[in-house]
Amino acid sequence: MHGRFTIGEISKLHKIPVKTLRYYDEIDLFKPYEVDERTGYRYYSTEQFEHLNIIHYLRELGTPLKEIKSVFEERDVDLFYRLLKKQEESAIQQIKELEKVRQRAKNRMEELKWARKKKDSTEPVLQFLPERHVLELKEPIHSYAELELALRKLENLTDRKASIFIGGVGVTLPKKAIHSKRYKAYESIFLMDEEKRDSPYSNVLPAMTYACLYCNEARIESPEYYERLMNYIEDQGYQQAGAAIERVIIDHYVSKHKDEHLCEIQVPVIPI
Repeated sequence: MHGRFTIGEISKLHKIPVKTLRYYDEIDLFKPYEVDERTGYRYYSTEQFEHLNIIHYLRELGTPLKEIKSVFEERDVDLFYRLLKKQEESAIQQIKELEKVRQRAKNRMEELKWARKKKDSTEPVLQFLPERHVLELKEPIHSYAELELALRKLENLTDRKASIFIGGVGVTLPKKAIHSKRYKAYESIFLMDEEKRDSPYSNVLPAMTYACLYCNEARIESPEYYERLMNYIEDQGYQQAGAAIERVIIDHYVSKHKDEHLCEIQVPVIPI
């Protein structure tokens, strides 16, 4: 043996908590080479350092302790290779998930830049929009409280948290509600689904022309916005072709400045 170390010294040398070393001993993963029968003190040798290095390495890869233990029990190259292969595949999947997060952040940053410019332009416009994939829950919503409850339900049903980024949540308002001037009688709530998941709640907002109106509000509260937009649609020689879409782009959670708040209404239209 070349040197003898207490559990405290091993803890400092390898930056592993004493509690963890004791647990490794309990589960027979890393045992001291000697235990003083009188004091109960654990002692380790330099010859055990490589053993501990391998444990530390595999733990950094996210390997469960049970699998690490099997590596030392079997000491088989094929087993070690399979273990590393499994961790490589796990790392590749994590990289893919992080890339999705990065792309969502990039998309929202672009939308935020666009929204800050758009707040000064609140006149209705006709705009062709590409198809957009969403996760949608068909459920009547008549108040902000019902909206929040429906959003929690959709999150649970799809195992997807609502995007904390701007514009990730929307509601739809059916034609009949608009024509009867019931501007809070929503028929569904949706989450933007940039990953195009395979889900019973998957839906697509079709690629087509929309009449769009941007409002300097945290929420659409006034019927005046819909009335303006419907008059504009008629004046342009179009008619409503489906449910309207509402999204909050910038609200009081994103900005404390009311003049930066922005909502949008999109109404699909076709020529008369």
